[in-house]
Amino acid sequence: MMDLNRLFTMLYRMVFRSAVNTGVDVASRGGKAPEDMTPEERKAARANREMAAKAKRTLRMGRRFFR
Repeated sequence: MMDLNRLFTMLYRMVFRSAVNTGVDVASRGGKAPEDMTPEERKAARANREMAAKAKRTLRMGRRFFR
């Protein structure tokens, strides 16, 4: 049986990860809604999201190798 401390830690990480992902998404869009953006801004926001995803993958790989 899982103790409560591990359960709370797991839930905290899930919520925190979701909040960080939402923040990265909003930051990549510059705080604008997609329907208020020009096609160039949408393209730049997509590129920013892809760059953030690549950075996350790189961090994960680094953590895996340097444990």
